[in-house]
Amino acid sequence: MSEILKQNLLSPIALAFALGILTKLIRSEFSLPKDIYTAISVYLLFALGLKGGIELAHASFDAIVLPAMATVVLGCITPLTTYAVMLWLGRFSHADSAAMAAHYGSVSAVTFIAAQTFVSSVGATAEGFMPTLLALLESPGIHIALAIGAVKTASKERPIGAVLHEVLTGRTMILLVGGLIIGFLMGDKNYQAIQPFFEGMFKGVLTLFLLEMGIVAGARLGDLKRVGPFLLAFGMLLPAAHGLLGVWFGHLSGLSPGGATVLGAMAASASYIAAPPAVRVTLPEANPTYYLTAALAITFPFNILLGIPLYYQAAVWLAG
Repeated sequence: MSEILKQNLLSPIALAFALGILTKLIRSEFSLPKDIYTAISVYLLFALGLKGGIELAHASFDAIVLPAMATVVLGCITPLTTYAVMLWLGRFSHADSAAMAAHYGSVSAVTFIAAQTFVSSVGATAEGFMPTLLALLESPGIHIALAIGAVKTASKERPIGAVLHEVLTGRTMILLVGGLIIGFLMGDKNYQAIQPFFEGMFKGVLTLFLLEMGIVAGARLGDLKRVGPFLLAFGMLLPAAHGLLGVWFGHLSGLSPGGATVLGAMAASASYIAAPPAVRVTLPEANPTYYLTAALAITFPFNILLGIPLYYQAAVWLAG
């Protein structure tokens, strides 16, 4: 475990993320221009979808059906447990609890990519259809959490259908699902022409993206004093529990240790791309300091630095 943890902490992804945090700690003004940051996120999501679509075309229905069912079940469990913990243990409001459930019920594509990269770096492999599971996990948690929040807060200013439409047609879903469909239809021969661009540059672009994510997370470190010890513990312990549950579900559904690791990382992650705009519209009374700080400054670093190696060790142990 110590060797794997050391390898992960010294990976380009983790080091770039740490540099981003350091940039904020020393009060540097450096950050990636917004247009470059947007372009990089578009590249990563679309490349992920394309590669997933190519691999999905090779997967049999029997191989994917159980992992897909396990993923959907996880997408229902994680927002409900998050809501219950926030409401009953943390004694937060219904709006804040539902907002947190939306973030932790959805998934971080960057954490998913980091898990894929980690699995590859330790010599394991994950099933090629994992991006399909990512797409399946992207929206159910948001739907469930926002539905709870809308009912509990009795907000009628904006129909829930309009909010869900925004989630389903947002940048993440369009690029990921669109890429999956294109990759599935184009076939290996057509993909070879663009493969050097979408695979050869992928890890380098991801490293640059993690540098910017470190800057974003570092900017919220000051909020840790405001969120209190409960959210600090919540942001690490609950994702770890969700991650280990995801690993177990992955194992039961027939995934390899590498695939179970990635599914665990997906279940443990918190969305900070798709969830925030949906929450701001549906639950404007929810405090963004809570959900953004927990997702970005606590859970994301925890998963990148410690969580993913933990899920891998659990997957290897379950596999015997």
